[in-house]
Amino acid sequence: IGVGLVGFGLFFILFGMLLYFDSVLLAFGNILFLSGLVFIIGFKRTFTFFFQRPKMKGTSFFFGGVLVVLMRWPLLGMLLEAYGFITLFR
Repeated sequence: IGVGLVGFGLFFILFGMLLYFDSVLLAFGNILFLSGLVFIIGFKRTFTFFFQRPKMKGTSFFFGGVLVVLMRWPLLGMLLEAYGFITLFR
């Protein structure tokens, strides 16, 4: 289930970017991606991964980007998410 949710999340994010940053598809993709991540590695491990002290900057940018996309500012939100993603997985 988790791999499917992550796959659909990435598909919706890619499709939302191809359709000139459609905010509904991007928001749906973000929600599916995060819920799939929780299904794959579990809630506790997901929480401890995102909220480690050295990764707080990346976490704040990533979740801030998700929040900005949900508030229908897709271009700015995706830029914030991309920077947070790069910072998290560096």
